[in-house]
Amino acid sequence: MRIYYKKDKLYPNKLKEIDDAPLKLYVLGELPNENKKTVAIVGARECSHYGSQMAYKYAQILADEGVQIVSGMARGIDSAAHRGALEAGGKTFAIMGCGTDICYPIQNRDLYEQIKTHGGVISEFENGEKPISWHFPMRNRIISALSDLILVVEARSRSGSLITADRALDYGKDVFAIPGRVGDSLSEGCNQLISQGAGIAWNPQELLVSLFHKNFQKKERVSSYNNKCFSLQENSGLGNEKYQQKNISGLESKEKKVYSCMGLYPIHVNEIVKITGLTLEEVMTALFSLEILDLVIETTKNYYAVR
Repeated sequence: MRIYYKKDKLYPNKLKEIDDAPLKLYVLGELPNENKKTVAIVGARECSHYGSQMAYKYAQILADEGVQIVSGMARGIDSAAHRGALEAGGKTFAIMGCGTDICYPIQNRDLYEQIKTHGGVISEFENGEKPISWHFPMRNRIISALSDLILVVEARSRSGSLITADRALDYGKDVFAIPGRVGDSLSEGCNQLISQGAGIAWNPQELLVSLFHKNFQKKERVSSYNNKCFSLQENSGLGNEKYQQKNISGLESKEKKVYSCMGLYPIHVNEIVKITGLTLEEVMTALFSLEILDLVIETTKNYYAVR
């Protein structure tokens, strides 16, 4: 572990610019490279399957373009964002609400170990400091300050993610949010941010253009983005979105028919029956095969979504 004091040359300049900068930082691994673009991806701990997939894929695509990903290593959106960045071979940084010697939540031990070697685990709290509630609003200002842009994926109307976004606005940073369905409590925070002027993150390209401006176009990053295995398309009549990454060429016709009407938003088996025209037995058989192939997941009883 290394300790960086505010007076040190290597202490992040982005943090020095804020009034309540930590006097020191404890770091396992490294600090973000200030010559590279950095995006914070934050959101709900109890997120939906759709939200988790969005956080993962946005982080993966951004990291593949050389963008550093910052988050808080909490369950849900934070964890998905870290994992997406790691999958792309990028750098990701976890800002902790406890000492860096404590893995919180404990279920993220594998993630904690990976981040130490592919980025950094960072905290203003000394070793041994436990993750208590008032630590987390404090760590949110560090997430905001270290980032060039903040993306909120899913958030309730009152959440720590909105605190992070508010801090980011105070620091003059760009804030984007992924829009959600009206009436969904997990979408309230994002839709609220958009109504107040946040950018609409309807695809990762929007963030890349905001980060790189003209340089983004000159480096042909847009065409690079278009070649990624990431396609969000509107599902027929459902308002769902579909993540088409897996190769489904080897599927039977009924399995393809079932898979083609599914998206990241869970759909009930009865809706699949209506859309496909198959019998309930045929749909259930196809879903079982798709589950075995790890193409779909039953999110709750009789509701299915693509993985």
